[in-house]
Amino acid sequence: MARHDARNWFDFTKMIGLLCLVASILLIHGTSGQKVKVEPEVLSYPGQTVNLRCAFTDATGVQLTMITWLYEPKDSKRMNIAVFLPNFEPNYPESPVKGRITFVPSPPKLLNPSIQISDVKMTDEGKYICEYSTFPDGHEEGITQLVMLAKPQNSASIVTVEAGTQPAVVARCQSLNGRPAAKISWVTTAKGNATTSTEAGSDNTMTVNSEYRLVPTPADNGKDISCVVEHRTQVKPESIPLKLAIQYPPEVEIQGYDHNWHLGRTNVVLTCEAKANPIPTTVNWKTMSGEMPDTVQISGNELKVLKVDETVNATFVCEVKNSIGTGKSQVTVIVREPRLSSSSAGVVAGAVIGSLLALLLVAALIAVLVTRSRRQQQGYRANGGSDTKTRKKASKNGTGAGGSSVGGGNNNGPIYVYNESSSHQGLGEKNNHHQPLTIGGRPEVVATTPTAQDILLSNELDEAESRKFDEMEEEESYDHFSGGAPILQLRLPHDQDDMTGEYLDDDMESQRDGSVISRTAVYV
Repeated sequence: MARHDARNWFDFTKMIGLLCLVASILLIHGTSGQKVKVEPEVLSYPGQTVNLRCAFTDATGVQLTMITWLYEPKDSKRMNIAVFLPNFEPNYPESPVKGRITFVPSPPKLLNPSIQISDVKMTDEGKYICEYSTFPDGHEEGITQLVMLAKPQNSASIVTVEAGTQPAVVARCQSLNGRPAAKISWVTTAKGNATTSTEAGSDNTMTVNSEYRLVPTPADNGKDISCVVEHRTQVKPESIPLKLAIQYPPEVEIQGYDHNWHLGRTNVVLTCEAKANPIPTTVNWKTMSGEMPDTVQISGNELKVLKVDETVNATFVCEVKNSIGTGKSQVTVIVREPRLSSSSAGVVAGAVIGSLLALLLVAALIAVLVTRSRRQQQGYRANGGSDTKTRKKASKNGTGAGGSSVGGGNNNGPIYVYNESSSHQGLGEKNNHHQPLTIGGRPEVVATTPTAQDILLSNELDEAESRKFDEMEEEESYDHFSGGAPILQLRLPHDQDDMTGEYLDDDMESQRDGSVISRTAVYV
């Protein structure tokens, strides 16, 4: 079954190919056999004179017997309009062009029987046939299409409508009495569509009407729209620019409030901006409370506040009206506290920065002192045993802890008291920071915790005393104290406890090198 269908299809396509070949051969033969030469198309405007040319190209072997011009209107049959027979005068039968048609040249020639039509009308448009009667070939003809042109009158207009929800005609365009009919198109950014219609005009012309429709909105008002007309009589399309006109009530917005209205601020302005079509007729300012502050001045769409105070803490309303309706907008003003001036702000910032720097300096100084104090304390702990041994060795060689002999030689050094019961086993130098302490029923001089200033001073005194001791050891000789035991102090009577501080001060004796020793201390 499928094979049979395929074979039928092949036969059908083959037949179509043969028919096309025959038609092309006949067309070529007819074209090559065309002996009457005419212009395919002639253009003319109403009132002009047109020439319709005709010629017989090759009369060899052919006898030309008669020439006939025929006219075929668009919607009618052919009719004779001019006849020429050799040896006879030209004849012009009754026709729409009688009286306006002649042969040219006159008398006509058989080989060139052209005609001329004067004062052409739009109704003269149609086919004009130049026909030769020949012997023995018969009739030969050529056809010319006379095209009557009429330049149209183009116009466009805007249709004013109110904004709404239903489509409406917003623009119209017309090409009046043109021939042939014009072509109309629209160019716009508005979202709509066009409808076009054509109708017969006067004197066989055509009138074309086009309308543009859309759902009108306020946003479309003022948009550009152009009607573009294309016609054969025009060198280029004609564009007619328009602007849409959509009417709508005012759309209002208040401008000028920057959320920074503070007490004392002057000359601030609110502006009531309104978009509307048609133009607004009235602008009215009011407050929600109904009372307008005394510092407010109103001029048209501007509300000016001369000086901001507490009364400006209000909601201002701007109401705008036009012939379509009313629109309004409002803004609530919040009055703030006065802001700092630039100079005051600079002073405050400088004070804050200065305070921070001072705190940083104090903190740095404290950190340095604490660090040095800890280092000194660690040094005392680390050198405590060796210093004690040094003091003991000096005592065995006959000198006191401060470098003085028991026999009353030169007492040049400070007294150091060895405290066996101390957990740190250190030396206590009698200085301003030493205090008396009673241990086991007897008073002893024990070192208290030194301050940062004491540490710095003691460090300097230690270095100075060391240098003095080395110099004196080279220049002088000392008596050696044979005992190796630590220095003891006499215990005060019980009834003289209240006089301890005074007693100790009287007990000390200054030496030449600036040190002091106790008169009552016993060196064992």
